[in-house]
Amino acid sequence: MNLIKRHPLLTIFVVVIAVIGGVTANTYIKSSARAGGGGWDSGPTTVVTARAEIKTIIDKIESIGTAAANESVLLTPKVTETVRKVNFDDGMYVERGDILVELTNAEETAQLSEAQATSEEATRQFNRVRNLIDQKLASETQLDTERVRMQTANARLEAIVARLDDRLIRAPFSGVLGFRKVSQGTLLTPTTPVTTLDDVSIIKLDFDIPENHLRKIKPGQEVIAKSVAYPDTEFVGSVNTIDSRVDPVTRTVRVRAHINNDKALLRPGMLLTVDLILERDNALVVPESAIIPIQDRHYVYTVSDKGTAEQVAVEVGRRQPGIVEIIKGISAGQEVITQGVIKIRPGSPVQVRGG
Repeated sequence: MNLIKRHPLLTIFVVVIAVIGGVTANTYIKSSARAGGGGWDSGPTTVVTARAEIKTIIDKIESIGTAAANESVLLTPKVTETVRKVNFDDGMYVERGDILVELTNAEETAQLSEAQATSEEATRQFNRVRNLIDQKLASETQLDTERVRMQTANARLEAIVARLDDRLIRAPFSGVLGFRKVSQGTLLTPTTPVTTLDDVSIIKLDFDIPENHLRKIKPGQEVIAKSVAYPDTEFVGSVNTIDSRVDPVTRTVRVRAHINNDKALLRPGMLLTVDLILERDNALVVPESAIIPIQDRHYVYTVSDKGTAEQVAVEVGRRQPGIVEIIKGISAGQEVITQGVIKIRPGSPVQVRGG
């Protein structure tokens, strides 16, 4: 009593703390009773439900890959010579065998005329001696001599034709040319780049897969690629080749897929996100928010005919963003609670929002 008289502020502080504690406890008890679906002030808990339905589950492996041309080459001349004529422009599509660059060939052209004349004369002489042989006016030795002369002349002619052809830079396959790097009058050597040529009708997509998935991969599997340049477009292809070796550093295996590029949207060097489709399967799924994990088991809440929450044990399977496969426990068409599950327990009265 003397303590209270000496310290009246301490008395007031104790009384205030006691009042606050009583109000807090009373509020907690009412909230607990209301959340549990029981108590003197409780009512149905409002929940949101979703229907268990059959959807296509896609098993896939995600990766990042780099696009490459089906065929690609840096064009260079075979001989050292100056450019006489350029027959292409930057970015032009060319067919196989098209002449892109003509080099100076005046000397070879003159030699060609001489070799053609020599070959024709040697052929006539051979035919003349052969006729004399038929008339028994020439020997077989003379015929053999003329045959050697004719063959020698023809070989020299073919050599000159080959040298002339070396002064023509042709497209080795059909494709799209890069930037032109030479002009008329440029002195070229066998190491001088002329342009690039890429066959982009088919895009080779190389990407890496962890070695633990190696047994799941096989040629022919579907591949879906996307590029930031075309965010709304999917490029579909198939696995063509699986590398024979696993990288000992990254423990991945290189996979090559082929993608049809008829519209020429993809270009060599582009970075693509890759989905390697392992399997497509129809399965019963529910929203991920409906699953309640308790220790090593999983449950969902359904709404009974009496308007109460019923806890049902389920066996879950594969998971994908937002959904979970249900292997056993409920059937297609059943409604499961997706929102409000933390406020209810088995037997709690519930009211479906909008129902």
